[in-house]
Amino acid sequence: MVELRRTVRFCINPPGTSTPPHGSAVNGFGGVPAMSGLGRYYEIDLSCTGEPDPRTGYLVNIKDIDRAARAAVIPIIEKACGDSPTVQPASIMPTLWRAAAHALPAPLTRLRWRLTPTYSVEMTTASAQRVVMRQRFDFAAAHRLHTPALSEEANRATFGRCNNPSGHGHNYAVEPAVSFDPQAPNPLTLHQLERITHDAVIDPFDHKHLNKDTPEFAELGGLNPSVENIARVFHARLTAAFAQHAPGARVESVTVWETDRTSCTFPA
Repeated sequence: MVELRRTVRFCINPPGTSTPPHGSAVNGFGGVPAMSGLGRYYEIDLSCTGEPDPRTGYLVNIKDIDRAARAAVIPIIEKACGDSPTVQPASIMPTLWRAAAHALPAPLTRLRWRLTPTYSVEMTTASAQRVVMRQRFDFAAAHRLHTPALSEEANRATFGRCNNPSGHGHNYAVEPAVSFDPQAPNPLTLHQLERITHDAVIDPFDHKHLNKDTPEFAELGGLNPSVENIARVFHARLTAAFAQHAPGARVESVTVWETDRTSCTFPA
């Protein structure tokens, strides 16, 4: 069993602008159609699961995925942009899912609509009728990796320069993945997700020394502020905050990047 994912990039251009036909595209990597005027750039990830054909090695020809997206999915987004541009993207995800599932030649398991480089909405077979919204945030903080369970020598050997008594800093990124029912009377909005996340984790931890300024990582008896523990603490804080301020939403996971090369997701 394999999962094949294809990203389809495209622009929704303003009415009246010149948009070349798909067959005349010269930069498929950049998106088809290309942007004209003040267009909107989006990406759709489509994932299919199954057993590859033993002769070709293909689960499905990626050109067929492209054709399905352009024939069945992108027109729905284009119509929504023209007819109801204030609609919440999550609300049309069930329609996109049904259209893609019908058009694809292999079982659809994941559909993710990337509206910006940091903001996306997603449906999967595992999430049933719920949509998962993701948005990425950044914050700066200092920490020192040190645990009283180890000797001074063992701490230095384990954590190296990260055990510097004065600490060191990171420009962190954090991305909560929050699921909700898009057909509910008051579904979660991006504005709510941003406000709740800011109040629960960004404001309390931004420009702080984690070992000195935050109760979870206090030097005496607190957690060692590794990226693993930060992800766990943020998940707990966000779960409580969403339960209070957006009861229909559920925090599925939280990912924290310590650098562009190191991240941790909780729960895995």
